[in-house]
Amino acid sequence: MKKRKINKILVVIFLLFNISTLPAFAQSEKEGHVDVKGIVFGHIGDAYEWHITTWGDTKISIPLPVIVYSQFSGWHTFLSTRLEENNGTYEGFYIAPPDSKYEGKIVELGANGKELKPFDISITKVTLGLFINCILLICIVLGVARWYNHKPQSAAAPGGFVGFMEMFIMMVNDDIIKSCLGPKYKKFAPYLLTAFFFIFINNLMGLIPIFPGGVNITGNIAITFVLALITFLLVNLSGTRTYWKEIFWPDVPWWLNAPIPMMPFIEIIGIFTKPFALMIRLFANMLAGHMAIVVLTCLIFISASMGPTINGTLTVASVLFNIFMNILEVLIAFIQAYVFTMLSALFIGLSQVEHKVKENKA
Repeated sequence: MKKRKINKILVVIFLLFNISTLPAFAQSEKEGHVDVKGIVFGHIGDAYEWHITTWGDTKISIPLPVIVYSQFSGWHTFLSTRLEENNGTYEGFYIAPPDSKYEGKIVELGANGKELKPFDISITKVTLGLFINCILLICIVLGVARWYNHKPQSAAAPGGFVGFMEMFIMMVNDDIIKSCLGPKYKKFAPYLLTAFFFIFINNLMGLIPIFPGGVNITGNIAITFVLALITFLLVNLSGTRTYWKEIFWPDVPWWLNAPIPMMPFIEIIGIFTKPFALMIRLFANMLAGHMAIVVLTCLIFISASMGPTINGTLTVASVLFNIFMNILEVLIAFIQAYVFTMLSALFIGLSQVEHKVKENKA
């Protein structure tokens, strides 16, 4: 019964994705071509408005606040719709065209006629999606905590959603955090549990194609950079003497440490390559999955002018591959959260190593 429910949910997600993107594809087809690049990057990229769909000639979107500081005229705050109402320019600001190095960002013209990027703290689509997903995560955590606060320790094990979350939390805590960190796991468990569920919730919400989902947050390198930076700081600020001793004077033959510090140099490089790998792995996997799903959907409309036989064949293939990719992306959403948390716990665990003094037996 549970498998049937999961299959129905996946089918609904797939249908919603195609229904929500059909108008955009149809509009491109009506104009004589399918702008695959524009559709793909419009889905995975950031924007100053949350575009939901295009129905005929009507564009349905949620305007977002633009907040910028110009070195010439100070602070400016306005809704993104102001740009459309004024032919793309408002108070001297406009969105940089594709041939600009600031493509897709708010810019203004300087005294010399060159484009300048102001200090920009606008609430973009990714920012709003991040707020929504964080609120959802807080509600889930507080909802589970509330159940435990109102029940005595001798109460029966919870069922339903609270029971599922307890199983989920204990799996991450025991199988990942405790096994990698050992006795010191309680000190770092809050961050690692938060990182796991933050990544997992954002991954799942990115697969839901309608508002408030559909934003590829973990496919944004700025988000993965901050997560990797927090892990980097935890690893190195909480590192023991033994950890730093192994960095600057590892236990290898002396001639590898001096006079040319070959091994210390390699170890120092390793300090930065570990979080870099965390950042790129999560970013690349989530970005690639979203791009693959959108491109597969584009095949239906690209082949529309190739005749009914080819179009029908590619449509069937596109639907089947899309269903497969959506199922795979649900699995990847969990795997990427699991891998990021496991590697973060492993790196932190390695930094907690203590020097053991060997006792000589008489």
